Amino acid sequence: MTPHAPHTPGRAGRHVQARARHDDHRRTFPPLPPRARTADDFALTWWGNAWVDALVDTALDPARLTRGRAYADRGHVDAITVTPGRVIAYVHGSRPRPYRAEIRLRTLYDDDWERVLDTAAARPDHMAALLDKDVPHALAAVAGLLPAAGDLIPDCSCPDDGHPCKHAAALCYQTARLLDEDPFVLFLLRGRGEQELLADLTRRNEAMAAVERAATAPALPTVTARDALAPRMLPRLPPPFPAPAHPGRPPVYPHASGAPDPLALDLLATEAAARAHTFLTRGIDPIAGLTPWQDAVRLAAAHPGSGLAASTRALYKSLAQGTGRTATDLARAVAAWRQGGLAGLDVLEEEWDPPAGPFDRARPALIAAEFSGFRPHRNRLSTDNLQLRLGRDGLWYGYESDRGREDWWPRGTPGTDPVGALMALLGR
Repeated sequence: MTPHAPHTPGRAGRHVQARARHDDHRRTFPPLPPRARTADDFALTWWGNAWVDALVDTALDPARLTRGRAYADRGHVDAITVTPGRVIAYVHGSRPRPYRAEIRLRTLYDDDWERVLDTAAARPDHMAALLDKDVPHALAAVAGLLPAAGDLIPDCSCPDDGHPCKHAAALCYQTARLLDEDPFVLFLLRGRGEQELLADLTRRNEAMAAVERAATAPALPTVTARDALAPRMLPRLPPPFPAPAHPGRPPVYPHASGAPDPLALDLLATEAAARAHTFLTRGIDPIAGLTPWQDAVRLAAAHPGSGLAASTRALYKSLAQGTGRTATDLARAVAAWRQGGLAGLDVLEEEWDPPAGPFDRARPALIAAEFSGFRPHRNRLSTDNLQLRLGRDGLWYGYESDRGREDWWPRGTPGTDPVGALMALLGR
C-alpha cells in the first residue's frame, strides 16, 4: 500500500476567499490579515490548537517560535498553497526578497481513509458536524488525523538551520488559522480534497440506505437467467444526421416593453449556437472552463465596436452589473484579453513571485538597451508610467499609466523578450 500523492483546493472561510480556479487537490488562500494577540492560544478551535501543539512539541528553540508567531500576527505570510502532505508560502523576513517556507506531513494510507470514512458515515452527527465546519473528537482520533509531535517537517529557503526557523513557524501558525476557518484543509493535508471526501461519504450513505430499503422491501418477481440472456434482434440504428457546416443564425427578436433586451438575446443565442456547433463537430466545449467573469470579458472583447456604440455601452453595463464589477473594470479586462487572451487576463489580475531566471535577467537586459529606472516588485518591473509584467506563460506584458497614478492599462504585444515587449509598448 502507498500513501496518496499530494494534490491542493476548495472553499475559504470568513477572511479566506479561494480564487475562482477550482481544483479539489490544490487550494491557494490569499494572505491572512494581521491580528491582535488576545489569548495564549493562537487558534480558535481545538483542532487548530492541536496543530500548533504539534509544532511546539517539534520545535528545538522556543525563541524561534515566538518570533514566528509575531511574524504571523503581523501578516508577514503571503498567499498559502495547500496540497496533500504539504503547505507552502512565501514569508517576509529581514531581507527584501521573501523566503519560501514549507511544512510537510505524511498523508494517510488507503486503509486509514477507509476507517475515517466508515466512522463518519456511521454517525449522522459526524456528517452534520463536518458540513458545519466542525471536527468531532471521535473522528479526529481515527487513524491519527491530527498531527502529533514529530509529524510536522518544516523547511525554508533562509540560511537559518533552526527546526523550525521563524519563517516556517510563521507559516505553521497561519495554517492553524486556516484550519480554524475550514477544517477540510486538514483532510486535504492528509490526502483527500473536500469534494472527493463528500462524494465518498455520499456513496457510503446511499449504500447503507439501499441495504436498509432492501431489508424492508417486498419480494420482487424473478426472471430466469435463461430468459434474461436469450438473444434478441434489435433494429439497426439510423445513421446520424450530418452536422451543419456553420452554426445557425438566431431569429430576430423584437423590442417589447418589459421583454429582455433584443441585443442581449441575440448575443446569447449566437453564442449558444456557436458553442453547440463546436461541441457537435469537435467534441469540445470551448468555454466550459471559464468562470462567469472570464466569460463576460470574452463576450465583451469579441463584440465589435467595443466602447463606442450605444449598444456596446449597454452591453458593458449589463455584463459589469451581472459580475459585480464596474464598466471600467470590464474595459480594462477587455484590453488585457485582447492583449493575451485568458493568460493576459490572469496577468492583469494576479501578482505572483517568479522563480529565479528570466525575471532576474530582465533588468540587466533593459539597462543594456538603455532603458533604466525599472523597479522590481514580485512579477512586475515599473517606472512612473511604464510597466512590464511577467506572466506564468513566460511572456512579458506591457502596461502604461499616467505619471503619478496607479492606473495601469494593458498596451502593446506580449513577447518572451522584455526589451521587445517594451519596444512594442512604446510603438517602436
